[in-house]
Amino acid sequence: MASPRVALSLDGPVAHLVLDRPEARNAFDGGMVRELTDAVGAVSARDDVRVLVLAGRGSVFCAGADLEWMRKAGSFTREENLDDARALFELYNAIDRSPKAVVASVQGAALGGGAGLVATADIVVAEGGARFGFTEVRLGLVPAVISPFVVRKIGASAARELFLTGERFTAAKAAAIGLVHHVVPVDDLDAAVDERVGELLRAAPGAVAAAKGLVRSVSGPPVESLRELVCRLIAERRASEEGREGLRSFLENRDPPWVRAVKR
Repeated sequence: MASPRVALSLDGPVAHLVLDRPEARNAFDGGMVRELTDAVGAVSARDDVRVLVLAGRGSVFCAGADLEWMRKAGSFTREENLDDARALFELYNAIDRSPKAVVASVQGAALGGGAGLVATADIVVAEGGARFGFTEVRLGLVPAVISPFVVRKIGASAARELFLTGERFTAAKAAAIGLVHHVVPVDDLDAAVDERVGELLRAAPGAVAAAKGLVRSVSGPPVESLRELVCRLIAERRASEEGREGLRSFLENRDPPWVRAVKR
């Protein structure tokens, strides 16, 4: 039996969900997506839980997609890619729609899908050395599935730069664009998260759920209306020659052709 990829623990009214693949930098694979979706759903349904803290074990919060999962995705059919994208979308939507306040504790790095997780949290506390990035274009892909959640968080202007360059950026920049709320020294990360949790526990749980729904309602169209658009887009990009070549280049640790072309 495969080892659990997500650790769930309860501390009174606080549920801690910890990505538990430190040997893989807490990268996503299909098993982690399923486990995390199920765990978020289970916690969100509990009346005795008021706050959900999302964290990653080890030195990295979440490095994005798992290499072996990406390798398998390179041979997926269009329908398999669509199913894969829909499952990932449902994870982000489950966190976004949870009636519980969600606090993300970020260390090391949050890249690609990991940065998408950050975007779904209500409050994000990051250590000053953390790095972020929507790196998909460097593989010939696009951050399609996470885009409805990220653009609502950081706005179209920041997304136009960061989605197009795929560059990594600092916690300070993440805070400046609204992806992160608090940046603290790494040794103060846990205490800063605890302080935010304490403030949330002073708020009425029903009012917290209503306030989350209010923000979703006034900040744009329901993200569910965008599901098929973004899932079709990533399926098409994965199946494209550019996407396949970008993935091959990454897995073989070489520059893709569009980088080699400008190095000549």
